[in-house]
Amino acid sequence: MTEKLFYRDSHLREFTAAVTACRPCGKDDGREKAESGDAGKYEVELDRTAFFPEGGGQYSDKGVLGGARVLDVREKDGHIFHITDAPLEMGEQVTGKIDWEERFMKMQQHTGEHIVSGLVHGKYGYNNVGFHLGSEDCTMDFNGELTEKDLLGIEREANRAVWENLEVQVLYPTEEELEKMEYRSKIEIEGQVRIVVIPGYDVCACCAPHVKYTGEIGVIKLTNVQRYKGGVRVTMLCGIRALLDYEKKQQEAGKISAMLCAKENEIAGAVSHLREECSALKYELGEKEKKIVLMKAQNISDDAAVVCEFVEEGNMDSMRLLMNSVLEKDRVLCAVFGGNDEDGYRYVIGSRKADVRALAKEFNAAFDGKGGGRPEMVQGTANGKSSAMREWILEKAGNL
Repeated sequence: MTEKLFYRDSHLREFTAAVTACRPCGKDDGREKAESGDAGKYEVELDRTAFFPEGGGQYSDKGVLGGARVLDVREKDGHIFHITDAPLEMGEQVTGKIDWEERFMKMQQHTGEHIVSGLVHGKYGYNNVGFHLGSEDCTMDFNGELTEKDLLGIEREANRAVWENLEVQVLYPTEEELEKMEYRSKIEIEGQVRIVVIPGYDVCACCAPHVKYTGEIGVIKLTNVQRYKGGVRVTMLCGIRALLDYEKKQQEAGKISAMLCAKENEIAGAVSHLREECSALKYELGEKEKKIVLMKAQNISDDAAVVCEFVEEGNMDSMRLLMNSVLEKDRVLCAVFGGNDEDGYRYVIGSRKADVRALAKEFNAAFDGKGGGRPEMVQGTANGKSSAMREWILEKAGNL
């Protein structure tokens, strides 16, 4: 069994240990075969370690061990396996150094999660049924509904726990003591149960290392909530992650503020005003485009029974308007194309005298097209030269 130094001192950054085993990953030793991606790596066992293996929703530590890099850490049957990029000698005394910045960041997130989950459980009675500490954020799944307003209150209470700088306690109760204790746990635990206590906020079974005092968390920020499997998924950032997120958002807010010539705390109002202006301009532009389309329709000769028009930048609404305006006169068919020979065309073809679906099917076959519609109108996309398309439409439509 490997002695777990991370339980004796969660802030231990460097340690010495003896190598008790080292083998290439995937070597047949009676255990499961190596995980995918382990080729060329080694499994190293030590008599003791400060490297925390993956568990409790928290991914493993990384760092260096002697002259090798520790890429992953796994536990099975009380043995802890350090996945390294180089072998180590059996019996060798090595120095292990944990990537402390990453470990401390993870402890900030995990202890913050305990505080938030404890508050949610105490106030609403919901359980944390899923916890994941990812490489960018931390998510908690609760089996009940929470609103943004609910979470704002939880967030403020959680940060009060941080400001109180409470000592994070770790208990190893006997079976008798455990039976009398109220604590949170997502799974049934065999053997000795490790209980993490944040006085006044949470009591939870947990296998992961935590900060020693809640003040080390720095700040707890709940950034998102969404419905998930009958409950909600809450996204959280703590400590350094929350600070980096704030820095990024402040930079982005500053850029937007400069572009809008508005104070940072007034950019939402400025964006709303800009959106209203854009909507008004879009409506005005649309009305003018309609007038242009109608003028274009009026300029088409009344003698043309089949009309085929090409527009460079027409949208589908304008193309349909042009087609319907042309068909108001006694026409056989009207086809309107928008686009160019290089990028392809969108089209709309209509008639008030014939079913144009068969014609469209032939057209799509001839010009690598896709589309369909109703007897009186079809629309889609096609590729080819405008001259060839025009010639095809005028010839085929003449047979309707």
